[in-house]
Amino acid sequence: MFKFKTSSKETSEIMSEVAKGNIKKDYEESCIAKIRELTSKEHARITSSGNNSIFIALSAVDGDIIIPDQGGWHGFKQIAKFLDKNIVTLKTDLGLINVDYLDEMDYSENSALIFTSFAGYAAEQDVRSINRYCKNNDILTIEDASAGVGDKNQNLGRNSDIILASTGSPKIINVGSGGFIATNNEDIFKKTTLPQKLSKTTQIICSGIDSELDNVKDNLEASLNATEHVKKHIHHTIHLDKRGLNVIIPHDNAKSICWDLKKTLTTDKSGFITTCPNYNRIKQKAICIEIKNLDYNCLEKEHLEIIIDTVNTQLQAL
Repeated sequence: MFKFKTSSKETSEIMSEVAKGNIKKDYEESCIAKIRELTSKEHARITSSGNNSIFIALSAVDGDIIIPDQGGWHGFKQIAKFLDKNIVTLKTDLGLINVDYLDEMDYSENSALIFTSFAGYAAEQDVRSINRYCKNNDILTIEDASAGVGDKNQNLGRNSDIILASTGSPKIINVGSGGFIATNNEDIFKKTTLPQKLSKTTQIICSGIDSELDNVKDNLEASLNATEHVKKHIHHTIHLDKRGLNVIIPHDNAKSICWDLKKTLTTDKSGFITTCPNYNRIKQKAICIEIKNLDYNCLEKEHLEIIIDTVNTQLQAL
């Protein structure tokens, strides 16, 4: 019924031709130029994964690592612990960062706040307010823009001190591997020479990223519009007035409902129904409809109506 997101046909063909040696081009250089334009940053590097991008960014931080209490990425804490960084947990509003809570916290000099463009993929962060506060209080901002790069509103993936992303599956830039990191602060790359060397990737992956970057704005917009439509037609979703890439519905019987939905809303590969509590989403019982996981051909209204009707039927049955 539904298809899991994969790289575009054009991307797969280019990667194949590069792997065969039929195309000779510096795709890494081409990628970096496009990423610099998208992120409005002077310096960029292609990495082997989003987690390696996080590793590079956190390696450059001398102070504490401030991490949201939910709605982030579990790799933030895992990598910070591996680097022996002191972690400060920031209270949020179901993943959304409220700068008033930062006023209540103690953190060291030269600290950094790391967060995702969308809280739990469900709600756009107020990145401008976050960056304004952090700049005034000497906190470095690190934005994981895996889901925010290419934002036509230019709110996401541009304004933070460091922009990083995964280009693995099923991200907006969907190559199955790789990532990037970008900043205006050249010292960040000067301080992290070794992690950068350890996270080098291939021209094959770079060619895929280069291809996907050409359509990233339209792909993100299509996913945002599809999610907005689903949100409006399912009751009790959180962050209803926020742009996002999934739909989260708190419910005491979330596990049972998800089990039934997975049997009905099937895909050809991995599914798009997940269960909370989950640090990467919200830390309470809830059903997640991961619109971001779906192939763009499945974002047409006829497919979305099937999701809406199926979910509402299950919710009304309990």
